[in-house]
Amino acid sequence: MKAVRLGVNIDHVATLRQARGGAEPEPVVAAGLVELAGADGITIHLREDRRHIIDRDVRLLRETVQTSLNLEMACSEEIIAIALDVKPDQVSLVPEKREELTTEGGLDVAGSLERTTDVVARLKDGGIHVSLFVDADPEQVRASAQSGAQAIELHTGPYANARGERAVREHLCQLADAAALAVGEGMRAYAGHGLNYVNTRPVVDIPEIEELNIGHSIIARAVFVGLERAVREMKAIIDG
Repeated sequence: MKAVRLGVNIDHVATLRQARGGAEPEPVVAAGLVELAGADGITIHLREDRRHIIDRDVRLLRETVQTSLNLEMACSEEIIAIALDVKPDQVSLVPEKREELTTEGGLDVAGSLERTTDVVARLKDGGIHVSLFVDADPEQVRASAQSGAQAIELHTGPYANARGERAVREHLCQLADAAALAVGEGMRAYAGHGLNYVNTRPVVDIPEIEELNIGHSIIARAVFVGLERAVREMKAIIDG
């Protein structure tokens, strides 16, 4: 059986801290508990508006994370400079709008290929593994390969939000086709967004998927059962 890695997004631990403007809860402590529970990596999104994760968190997590640190970020010069200085293990380039509650769709790599290629090259030159967050669209997958990115993370939001067996099956097929295309183009295939304790297993079963990044559902479950148990339960689903 293949092993699929679990990256846990801890942004919403920071969201809770920022709601009161204090020091608790501490994302660094959360990351340690997540790793102890068996997660394969920590994911954080340093947004331009700093609504949850802040610069200080990124630097402390770089010093303390023992598994792998994945930094989600927009193609912003300010954030690129931070990434090149801090050097996370991986950068995931994502679209970003100030007014959105959460990431609403994949990068339009095909429509911004020159800019994306430049950013990917700079990050790779800095020794950082680069993934692009894209929709399960063949055009975007091929453009991602052209950009030089080493991986794509397929946007699973449309699948997670689908209602009805037929719609769910169609979105799963799109994800499977996109993952196969990515591997055929020489990239690695990851997935994430909207995955939870009910809908994750079918995505795990896509042969080319190597890694899932899941945050909101794990942090939400942790409110009731604790963070370590929430991570272990998700790992159990992924491991079958």
